Amino acid sequence: MKKLFFLLAFAASFAASAQSKPAGKLDASKPVLELEASCGSCNFKMPGKECYLAVKYEGKAYAVEGTGLDDHGDAHEEKGFCMAVRKAKVQGNLKGDKFVVSYFELLKP
Repeated sequence: MKKLFFLLAFAASFAASAQSKPAGKLDASKPVLELEASCGSCNFKMPGKECYLAVKYEGKAYAVEGTGLDDHGDAHEEKGFCMAVRKAKVQGNLKGDKFVVSYFELLKP
């Protein structure tokens, strides 16, 4: 019985740690955008051979600065950024060809 309890406790702690936590702090005075987020090179066909987090803003894809691909789970799992396009609540702004985020929360699929 003890082994079963520890096994269940371990599984629950693993599942909790696999969930994405928001990056940054939500600022109520700034607008919150709901944007598509994914791997720029795998799904948004952006230049580069490396995987990196990107968002689509006003119809164009931008590399993200302020949080990264692996900060929100395994990018290569079934619903990870390299395998799927996800929605995210985002606060930030454009700086050149980058979208600099001050808040990024991945939404549940």
